[in-house]
Amino acid sequence: MKKDDCIFCKLANGDIPTNVVYEDEEFTVIMDAAPATKGHCLILPKDHAADIYEIDEELLGRAMRLAKKMAVHLTEKLSCDGFNIVQNNGETAGQTVFHFHIHLIPRYKDDGQRIGWKPGEPTKEEQEKLLAQIRF
Repeated sequence: MKKDDCIFCKLANGDIPTNVVYEDEEFTVIMDAAPATKGHCLILPKDHAADIYEIDEELLGRAMRLAKKMAVHLTEKLSCDGFNIVQNNGETAGQTVFHFHIHLIPRYKDDGQRIGWKPGEPTKEEQEKLLAQIRF
């Protein structure tokens, strides 16, 4: 279901014109308006879900299959050297639009972008305590 005040719902459903790279019944893939690199695109589900916690699991699976398909296509067309597939959840994690979406970011040698983190150095005891807390 579409959410009336969601900009990504409007983009995904064609209510606002955008640069569509791919579209099917469930998704629209658009070029990012403020790209990290040449060819940066977004996979937008046409139905609204704020984040990974809300999206239907079956739809999520299809979104990831589309991410692979698009990564292969963009790599072939742009001759990029690598690829980031990024999906943020929550403001602290970098989500700025609260409509589930996947970033497709082609990477080029010396493109100046950095997507990563500083590795931590937990002690063995800290790791064991955390493992006991989170083990499924």
